[in-house]
Amino acid sequence: MDKNTLLSLEKVNQLSLTDAQRDAVLAFFAKQEEDMAALNAIDTSNVERMVHVMPILTVVREDVEKKLFTRDELQKGAPETMDGYWQVPRLVE
Repeated sequence: MDKNTLLSLEKVNQLSLTDAQRDAVLAFFAKQEEDMAALNAIDTSNVERMVHVMPILTVVREDVEKKLFTRDELQKGAPETMDGYWQVPRLVE
């Protein structure tokens, strides 16, 4: 990143940095660019691509529909039922 880019970003983001802060930001991005250049210089053509550093095993259960309860079992505790539904007292008249 150069100083002109930083100044335009300040304007767009409504920031006002001091000269010392600008120098610190520019030094930070210069270091990042150096680090990226060092990483890009490494030959990784024989390295297998990976998503995670550690092997991850995701255990997924089989997606099978099961009815755990019947409607009658669920309605045993209902004070009143009508046509297979819980019947509750009317709250608003």
